[in-house]
Amino acid sequence: MVKKAPSTKEKSGKGTKTERAASKVDPLKLKALSMGLSKELKILLVKVESGGRQTFNISEVQEQRIPIPLSKISITNTAADVIGACRGASVKGKFKESYLPPAFSVKPNIAAETPIPRDKLNPPTPSIYLESKRDAFSPVLLQFCTDPKNAVTVIRGLAGSLRLNLGLFSTKSLVEANSDHAVEVRTQVQQPADENWDPSGATQTWPCESSRSHTTIAKYAQYQASTFQESLEEEKESENEEDEEQTPNQSALVSLPSSEQKPVGKIIKFGTNIDLSDPKRWKPQLQELLKLPAFMRVESSNNMLSHVGHTILGMNTVQLYMKVPGSRTPGHQENNNFCSVNINIGPGDCEWFAVHEHYWELINNLCEKHGVDYLTGSWWPVLEDLYSSNIPVYRFIQRPGDLVWINAGTVHWVQAVGWCNNIAWNVGPLNSYQYQLALERFEWNEVKKVKSIVPMIHVSWNVARTIKITDQDTFKMIKHCLLQSIKHIQILRDQLVAAGKKICYQSRVKDEPAYYCNECDVEVFNLLFVTSENSSKKTYVVHCEDCARAKNPSLTGVVVLEQYRIEELMKIYDSFVLVSMIL
Repeated sequence: MVKKAPSTKEKSGKGTKTERAASKVDPLKLKALSMGLSKELKILLVKVESGGRQTFNISEVQEQRIPIPLSKISITNTAADVIGACRGASVKGKFKESYLPPAFSVKPNIAAETPIPRDKLNPPTPSIYLESKRDAFSPVLLQFCTDPKNAVTVIRGLAGSLRLNLGLFSTKSLVEANSDHAVEVRTQVQQPADENWDPSGATQTWPCESSRSHTTIAKYAQYQASTFQESLEEEKESENEEDEEQTPNQSALVSLPSSEQKPVGKIIKFGTNIDLSDPKRWKPQLQELLKLPAFMRVESSNNMLSHVGHTILGMNTVQLYMKVPGSRTPGHQENNNFCSVNINIGPGDCEWFAVHEHYWELINNLCEKHGVDYLTGSWWPVLEDLYSSNIPVYRFIQRPGDLVWINAGTVHWVQAVGWCNNIAWNVGPLNSYQYQLALERFEWNEVKKVKSIVPMIHVSWNVARTIKITDQDTFKMIKHCLLQSIKHIQILRDQLVAAGKKICYQSRVKDEPAYYCNECDVEVFNLLFVTSENSSKKTYVVHCEDCARAKNPSLTGVVVLEQYRIEELMKIYDSFVLVSMIL
């Protein structure tokens, strides 16, 4: 039942203390308070003459918002603010700003300038021994492996703890499964793991060249088996000889100091980059890997590479390596500094060398000094050069069943000690350290005109659309990347429209890959500059704006395709917010 409001008579008289106190309140202050809550709709009466009669139409007046200066825009602003700032800015020429937040880094501060004692230049490699299957799924393992301080982690006997059937990846099983499957072969010179001699054997050097050819799993399996058999026979022969019976030539070679000429090692063949992506051909093998903890799997929701939307061979798919002793994977960082997982199938061991990401620029300088390209060349570091440059090197043996976790950006190189197979792939944990390093390398690749295998702008939008981020630093970085992406798109769009260039909308289809410029290999997101290279075959080629204008400054004959409505990107941007972690 609704109570009747008290009449004015009932409210008169002495009243309560509250009422008396209220009567003393300054009415101007009350007015000011009420004004703060009011809203106003401005309406104009517009005089209209129709058929000799005068009438008035009502017209709402939209308040003119003063756009925020582009330089003041940050991730706290809405997408509408960003668009308004872009339209209000008069940007002349190409708009170019970094996708990385300015003066913000989550990388550990490792002082390269501080001299490291020689005995500290070979730090112990973090090695985890799992006691049970439960240990493998502990969040502590994820935290340890992805800790920016830990360049590399070896998880000893992981296959045994999880009861992984590594026999599925043995040479025998591979031949039985797909004997005709393609194998890329690298022909190399066999030499000790801590040495790298030039072709003449006169001096140690950094370039580590190899020639490439192709074969099948069955043929490489024959080679692998025959070299093993030869080695057994050689070993048997050497056991039959007495130790004292060394020829003069052998004695001379043994006594040679390392600075003098070395005998050239024998030629070996390394079976590499064997694609195991086909789920039909390799079903038992790929299913077996689902036993791994989620953060190590080829596919998982918190793996950025699972949000690419298409296959990147060897990164979000499994690759196999078939080795004989001396097979080398030269020095490198993973594509876009992503983490990697590597399991030794056996039966032999592998020897690893690893350096923290912090030192990559010093190694880059050493590569330049020795005439080899850091990003695209093939190089094997001379350890003494690294030590002289104050660079610590992790060195360890990976045995059958051991899993090596290479953290984001870690520089590493690997040599087979025995006959073995390895499987490997990349993962991109959604943390600030990984994201920052991936975006850093994305921008450095653009400077060096090297293709970023991971399309980071495309991935960032996909992550924002599908994943809820709980870590503040990771959120800030991704949000800033989206902000910069919108700015690039809107300013370029406005410039094209102002120049009278038509923009054609063509939405993306399922599993459509990210696009790269046909000329310079930079990622091209949303606004594609397309030309028809062969009218008879109707082949269309994507370019970035710079390369399209280099061919034709007025963009004549170039079709500009837009793959996302700006409203769609604005909605994703505004919906991408930091989410509280539920405990």
